[in-house]
Amino acid sequence: MIRIVARPLTRENFAEFGDVIDMGGDNHYPINGGKAERYHDLATAEARGPNAHVLISMVRGTPYELPLKLTMVERHPFGSQAFIPLSPRPFLVIVCHDGEEGPGEPHAFITAPGQGVNYPRNLWHGVLTPIGEPQDFLVVDRGGDGSNLEECHFSHAYEIHLPDGAGDG
Repeated sequence: MIRIVARPLTRENFAEFGDVIDMGGDNHYPINGGKAERYHDLATAEARGPNAHVLISMVRGTPYELPLKLTMVERHPFGSQAFIPLSPRPFLVIVCHDGEEGPGEPHAFITAPGQGVNYPRNLWHGVLTPIGEPQDFLVVDRGGDGSNLEECHFSHAYEIHLPDGAGDG
């Protein structure tokens, strides 16, 4: 088994994989007579293929045992997929570049409280992985005709650990 330690999620270290969704960055401004602050254009939702449309859903994720035994990743050829937590708890994000024979070696990140992610079309990623207790998410992804899910099972497992002190042993 290959050991991978998750690192903190930042815009800079996640840029090659997708978008970080949080109230950071420079693209924000007041609205509603100054009573609200809009953090604008944080991610791009993609929906391609027959009868494609963007869906907004809610998901309640159940935590996995940690360290995580990663044996499979998935991707979506017709649309992006965003996960925005509805609580300030962190969660585990696992992504892989596309290699010549499928997904490459995984990269693992742990979100800061309140951060979300947007995976672009065709990015290999792990399943939704809350840490420690169930967690609710707003999900923005693609609906429409055709299969928008590909899975790849690794020939060997990866063992994903949280950083020291983050609670996985």
